[in-house]
Amino acid sequence: MGKIIGLTYDLRTDYKFRENDPPDANAEFDHPQTIDLIARTIESLGHKCLRIGNVDDLLKKLDNLKVDIVFNISEGSSGRNRESQVPIVLEMMHIPFVGSDGLTLGLSLDKAMTKKILISENIPTPKFFETDDPTDNIAKLRAMKFPLIVKPRCEGSSKGLSEKSRVENIEQLREQIGYIVRTYKQSALVEEFISGSEYTVALIGNNPPEILPPVQIKIDGRLKLGDKFYTFARIHSDRLEYVCADKIDKPLKEKLMNLALRTYKAIDCRDFGRVDFRVDQDNNPYVLEINPLPSLSSADVFTCIANYLNVRYEEMIRRILDAALTRCGLN
Repeated sequence: MGKIIGLTYDLRTDYKFRENDPPDANAEFDHPQTIDLIARTIESLGHKCLRIGNVDDLLKKLDNLKVDIVFNISEGSSGRNRESQVPIVLEMMHIPFVGSDGLTLGLSLDKAMTKKILISENIPTPKFFETDDPTDNIAKLRAMKFPLIVKPRCEGSSKGLSEKSRVENIEQLREQIGYIVRTYKQSALVEEFISGSEYTVALIGNNPPEILPPVQIKIDGRLKLGDKFYTFARIHSDRLEYVCADKIDKPLKEKLMNLALRTYKAIDCRDFGRVDFRVDQDNNPYVLEINPLPSLSSADVFTCIANYLNVRYEEMIRRILDAALTRCGLN
């Protein structure tokens, strides 16, 4: 029997840039076409889709919100806990929703907190430190070696990542830390840079989740990336491709899938998510981060996997939605 399904989201076109915003301030938000696609897909599965909008829209509509469950892909408005805003409001109002809860979303957006959990679970992740002071890093560097990569601590969608993010010496490191702190108004995360290749593993469901085939990242036509890496500019160009292939080394494939599952469970991810890896020259994988709120656009990883599995995009959304309905006792 069909359900009434609310859809919460943030539109890139609705974002109003503020003074001193970085150029990628709205990078995590969705294009209207993506929202149209998800809404049409929900309707095609026999449900009614009610477009709610962002957290402000949700608050305005709460008193008259008649839905069975909310499909949440909202990134939130600002701050380290922005992705938690919609889930916490829904939880307070006892409204079931698709996806991870506020605690998981808050932890995963904070890359330093995520890495602390990974380390506690003996899940390999690059050595790191975080700082908001470009001059306070000499002692922390003793256990690390160049090259390093410098990222904003609490951002997604490769915000803050450019060719300058990979640094070779103290001077470049200090310059990039200063840039992140000034531009993004938050601490910088500094990691050892893993030269090699890059993969992402998506998961759907709960108890147990389905681990989908690993997807390899191709940049500038290369699968062996060496020193190349995701940047904001590359995401929005034709220089980056997602590749699903059978040629991946079987032991590496097993390692990636096992680590993805352990990471998914470590932060209590639910219904769907994606784990990103760098793999060094010796085929040792390192978890970079987990995204419990991954893009569902037609150009992203879930569509690549659907094509590889020879199923329609609608099937991927159905699996995510069914996982949530079952978890909430609504099936």
